[in-house]
Amino acid sequence: MRVSTVEQMHNLDKNAIEKYGIEDKLLMENAAHAVYFVILKHLGDVKNKKFVVFAGPGNNGGDALTVSRKLYSNGADVKIYLLSEPTKYKNAARMNYEIVERIGIPMERFYGDSAMVRMNVDAADAIIDGIFGTGISRNIEGIYAEAIKIINESGKTVFSIDIPSGVNGNTGKIMGIAVRANYTVTFGLPKIGNILYPGYEYCGKLYVSHISFPPKNYENDEISIFINTPVKLPPRKKDGHKGTFGDVLFISGARKYYGAPYFSALSFLKAGGGYSRLATAKSVVPFIGSEGREIVFHPLEETEDGSISYTSKEEIIKIANTVDFVVLGPGTSLNERTQKLLVDLLLSIEKPVLVDGDGLTALSKNVDVLKERKHATILTPHPGEMARLTNLEIREILDNRIEVARGFAKEHGVIIVLKGAHTQIACPDGKVYINMSGNSGMATAGSGDVLTGAIAAMYTLGLGLEDAVRMGVFVHGLAGDLSAERKGEDGITARDIMESLPLAMKLLREKFEEVKSKYSLEVV
Repeated sequence: MRVSTVEQMHNLDKNAIEKYGIEDKLLMENAAHAVYFVILKHLGDVKNKKFVVFAGPGNNGGDALTVSRKLYSNGADVKIYLLSEPTKYKNAARMNYEIVERIGIPMERFYGDSAMVRMNVDAADAIIDGIFGTGISRNIEGIYAEAIKIINESGKTVFSIDIPSGVNGNTGKIMGIAVRANYTVTFGLPKIGNILYPGYEYCGKLYVSHISFPPKNYENDEISIFINTPVKLPPRKKDGHKGTFGDVLFISGARKYYGAPYFSALSFLKAGGGYSRLATAKSVVPFIGSEGREIVFHPLEETEDGSISYTSKEEIIKIANTVDFVVLGPGTSLNERTQKLLVDLLLSIEKPVLVDGDGLTALSKNVDVLKERKHATILTPHPGEMARLTNLEIREILDNRIEVARGFAKEHGVIIVLKGAHTQIACPDGKVYINMSGNSGMATAGSGDVLTGAIAAMYTLGLGLEDAVRMGVFVHGLAGDLSAERKGEDGITARDIMESLPLAMKLLREKFEEVKSKYSLEVV
């Protein structure tokens, strides 16, 4: 499923009206139907149930008025609070306001918090939030903030229309204050603000309604953000050997950095890979070898700091050019000579390379070397590393994750995996995928190293590079979710995630449609 910006959604609305003749009145009616059906799904028969509706200016308020009419016509007790002058309603919203007024649904202006408003809210079975839609661009203040505060303090079931009021539709940012909904019904396509945190969390259970848009309305290459829907894994060859399932070299580790090489190299095997090689400083090998006996070690000369020595360059290149895929940088340290080695290896290795951890730090000093690479490159930064790569502040990264990742990927011809809640995968052609698997418990040391192993495995199992990166991110998140189901989010570790990779792969092979459905948005 595609994910749109606010502006793209406005264009889809305009196209539906002008090209297909689907009038705005019909779109508003269909939107209200969708919200009404979600209310029925979660509350059952609405007859004699009490609803308080907060209707703001514009079409979001018009949608709320139309939902009010649907509820009222089916026997519900409805009370509407208007947060603007009715004269601000235009076109379909104006028509529905006038219908509601003629029908006689109780409706009055909201001038701020009061005992009467609180009393009506306290008596309600549910609240309908139709204050603001997706287009809000400044912090909410005044009576609008007061209304949202009342909604959030009510403890009632809240249904938000299109997006919880106060969530920025293009970023997911909270504009001062926002409604915390139990259910949100968004229209046409999900907006970025519906999918990225913190907006996604404020949506509660998110539904999508296409409100009668024809499928062709979405066939627009300018809408190039997608939900990272899993793809089917290639079948495993029954007569395969370890080489069949891939040979990967991990250039990783240094004195005191034992977790990164261990988790990355072993996670490759746990996700289905066949032959895992670890090129690391020779003093590191005994510490990892006792735990990772399945890994093939290439002990390397080391610096006084215990990091991989630059003198190992030719040996590493020789090994790298015999394998299928290379992971470069996890836990290699910030030693100056080792950092130079990492950059020179990136330029010399003629295989797909994934750069992570300290490799990203080395790369950030000279990102233009990426343009000299003739083979595919994947970078897996967290926001801090992305800030170093782009010379932006971390806040700028967090405020505009998608466009920063997309811009860097296009400029440098790489795939960017910008890690975090709902990780984004940006491709050189401008496509961006937003991953829906994973949880907050995965914000733990070593989790990113497990991810590198999972991505490498997806590639050597036979997926194309873009799909391999997407599926590596998805499988990693699925393994994290399986770990959280068993232990809760508070205490899971990188080891827990790694140990859940085989089960994640088993589920994807045996119950693919069930897993796909779980991580897809429900359409109403």
